[in-house]
Amino acid sequence: MLEKTTRINFLFDFYHALLTPKQRNYMALYYLDDFSLGEIAEQYEVSRQAVYDNIKRTESMLEEYEDKLGLLEKYHRRQQLLTSLRQQIEAEKDKNNFLDTIKRIEDLD
Repeated sequence: MLEKTTRINFLFDFYHALLTPKQRNYMALYYLDDFSLGEIAEQYEVSRQAVYDNIKRTESMLEEYEDKLGLLEKYHRRQQLLTSLRQQIEAEKDKNNFLDTIKRIEDLD
């Protein structure tokens, strides 16, 4: 469950701008603020089932966006490459310029 939550949080970070305000609010309350379905339903004066359906639909949309755009996959690959590069550079003697470059790449995210 934690793995799914982490994945949805990453997807939400990458694709939240593509969601409607209502979808963003429900997802933020549920995944980021740890509200229960009942608490969200009460706040928006809708049924718990309506909140559940909206969140499940939004999760599916986020997965579709990832299938088409692949931003999360590219992010993970970039992180792996940076880690590998850092390890290789740290094994070398003159590494300050390389490490500075890596730091700038990391700061882009």
